[in-house]
Amino acid sequence: MSISGYTTTAPVTAATSPRTVPLWRTGGLAAIAAALATTGIAAVARSAGVSLDIDGEPIPLLGFAQMTLLCSAIGLVLAVALRRWAAKPKRTFVAVTAVLTVLSVVPDVLVPMAPSTRAVLMLTHLVAAAIVVPLVAGRLPARTR
Repeated sequence: MSISGYTTTAPVTAATSPRTVPLWRTGGLAAIAAALATTGIAAVARSAGVSLDIDGEPIPLLGFAQMTLLCSAIGLVLAVALRRWAAKPKRTFVAVTAVLTVLSVVPDVLVPMAPSTRAVLMLTHLVAAAIVVPLVAGRLPARTR
């Protein structure tokens, strides 16, 4: 439209050029954040005098990061598979990871250890899930079919 020599155009918005972040990048960053968080929790607990020993063997701080990264990678593979094959990938991912999170604390309940150690281990599982699951689920579609 032209009024006295000026033309107007539709403004360019983010909706006209969407930028999508790949699932693997979101999952990878979430895994790193969760690994840092769980390692930080373990370090703070250890410095506060909480024994992180199981059967007399101390859990190394690096072990928290490694296991968090490993389990997050498994969750990311699950998300990719559900995105491809599930009718409702987001809902299925959240439901499956909720069950897996509950199952992840079962060894903490069954293995004999100090109550403070048990509490720290359970906390690290819950914190890792609280970081990774919502971020990865947010990248999954509600429906594929």
